[in-house]
Amino acid sequence: MSYRRDNRSSRAALFDNLDSLEEGGLRSSSSYSSGIDEHENEKTMDSLHDRVSFLKRLTGDIHEEVESHNRMLDRTGNEMDASRGIMSGTMDRFKMVFEKKSNRRICKLATYFVIAFFLFYYTVRILLYFMYG
Repeated sequence: MSYRRDNRSSRAALFDNLDSLEEGGLRSSSSYSSGIDEHENEKTMDSLHDRVSFLKRLTGDIHEEVESHNRMLDRTGNEMDASRGIMSGTMDRFKMVFEKKSNRRICKLATYFVIAFFLFYYTVRILLYFMYG
């Protein structure tokens, strides 16, 4: 968040001084011969060089962030493909189990045993509660 604020303030500072460039930095060729100081031109060139360097750094940071996001999206996509493959294999195994009648009977039998176990467990628990409770 502070990175964005820094960039905004730097951008504002970059473009705030455009008036000073138009007024004193670069003049037309007719007034150039009449009295622009070389020191002033050097100062303006240094200022422009600093601004260009700043813009290069800024665009480099943006490029790095975009590359980072692209790598993250690629990893996420690969992980989703792997998950999809695992889920597909699991669903295929379930289909094979339920396609055969004997397997279907075994699944039903296992389900009945689990239900019977829970009924027996809770019945015994209730009886013990009333007897000793």
